Amino acid sequence: MKLIIKTALQVQMPIETVFTAIVNPKEMTQYFISKSSGVMEEGAEIIWEWPEFPGQKSIINAIKIEKNRLISFIWDHSTTVEITLEEQADQSVIVRITESGKELNEENLKWYAGNTEGWANFLACLKAYLEYGINLRTGSFEFLSSHNQNG
Repeated sequence: MKLIIKTALQVQMPIETVFTAIVNPKEMTQYFISKSSGVMEEGAEIIWEWPEFPGQKSIINAIKIEKNRLISFIWDHSTTVEITLEEQADQSVIVRITESGKELNEENLKWYAGNTEGWANFLACLKAYLEYGINLRTGSFEFLSSHNQNG
């Protein structure tokens, strides 16, 4: 049995704005990652870095990009992420994220819990940034680095 993460959130912005905020590193570094080696485009391999985890990098292999509709990539060498954008009648966008690929076992249940939390955080950060210009991650995970140093 494969584990599947599914989460969604509605963003009150035009679909083009939401799409660009996800694929363009200049935008994504304003609400989610600290650094990216490039724009997410089909066939690209890029590296993301995280503000709260200095030195930790994620390799992202973009496998399918459909402008204003779909962003699909592989990371963690075994999971596929699909981000779909669904424009609504009021011009807002439902952003749906699905991540799958890991087998059900004890170790992967920890991954499941962490990544489910991570994708919910991603959506909240995306919404806060696009609708209100706020970076929710600023200062949000400082306790992790102090915990790692102290314990």
